[in-house]
Amino acid sequence: MKKLKHESELVKEAILAGMKYGEERGVVEFEATDSAHEKIEYIYRLLVHDKLIQPLPEDQISQKSMRHRLAIWMSRQLPKDHPLLK
Repeated sequence: MKKLKHESELVKEAILAGMKYGEERGVVEFEATDSAHEKIEYIYRLLVHDKLIQPLPEDQISQKSMRHRLAIWMSRQLPKDHPLLK
């Protein structure tokens, strides 16, 4: 798994976008006390459930791989000229 350029910033954007997506869909309400790890796992599983991202094999699911998958998802949501994609 090759690390993306600006991966940590893409993950932050993915968390914000995923939280908004989940709350607008009415399936979750995130709290200020929720950790980033919890948010990443919930958003990853929600996007897999909704078939917006490809699931990882069960034996390869880790915090690092979920972060990477969310960063890839976010990079595909952004416009081509976005600063995080350069």
